Amino acid sequence: MDENTIIDRLEELIKSFGIQIRCEAIKQDEDLVNVVGGLCLLRGEYVLIINSKATAMDRIETLATALKHFDLDQIYLRPVLRELLDRTPEQRPFNLIDKQKLKDSP
Repeated sequence: MDENTIIDRLEELIKSFGIQIRCEAIKQDEDLVNVVGGLCLLRGEYVLIINSKATAMDRIETLATALKHFDLDQIYLRPVLRELLDRTPEQRPFNLIDKQKLKDSP
């Protein structure tokens, strides 16, 4: 499976969790660590922001890291995607109850 196909499959999976993906230019100082993007909670909704200048491998890593916040055990994944996600470091799971509390708060 080529990099673009992997990106497409990971993006489909992210969107199946109701997560919006936004590709945006992230202004950075040359002296700082390269910021590729990440998953955030914006106004009670999950948004994955990816630097529009990110390489294909950086996009794959950012998508995989975001997915590790969710339970993927009961979801069928092609073996190549499962292996990729198994190699991605564990992340602290998001609590969907907290998301609902944020939506309900004034």
